[in-house]
Amino acid sequence: MKRDVVALDAEGLRALVGGAPLVSDWLAISQSRVNDFAQATGDHQWIHVDPERARRESPFGGPIAHGFLTLSLIPSLLQETVRLQQRMGVNYGLNRVRFTSPVPVDSQVRASFAVASVTDVDDKGVQVVWNVTLERQGSERPVCVAEFITRHYF
Repeated sequence: MKRDVVALDAEGLRALVGGAPLVSDWLAISQSRVNDFAQATGDHQWIHVDPERARRESPFGGPIAHGFLTLSLIPSLLQETVRLQQRMGVNYGLNRVRFTSPVPVDSQVRASFAVASVTDVDDKGVQVVWNVTLERQGSERPVCVAEFITRHYF
């Protein structure tokens, strides 16, 4: 279920620890998005950018999104799902990432964000560890699981 959350301060984020995951809307993964990612990163492997060859030769039956494209969607899906009134926020890193299932072109994905911890950091900030699961519509298996770390300054 999609819920918009406004956390006005660090206490608002702390209140999310251990709560139900917050879920984004579905996002379409088009061939155009995959091609743009390939252009931006220089990763033009045929399983991503050559639909005809991917249909003929890949074990996936067609082109798939790059794993790192899927991963790169996490910050924007988080921003869409959790609206913070903050001075500044930054992506701090990742502890674990697994690409557990492919994302076929023309499928839809969404993310769920569960707050694992909130820790104070310098300059009136907090560090948040999010347990993130990206899923593909119609699939029982997630496409990516990650422990994502952000810092927020209020």
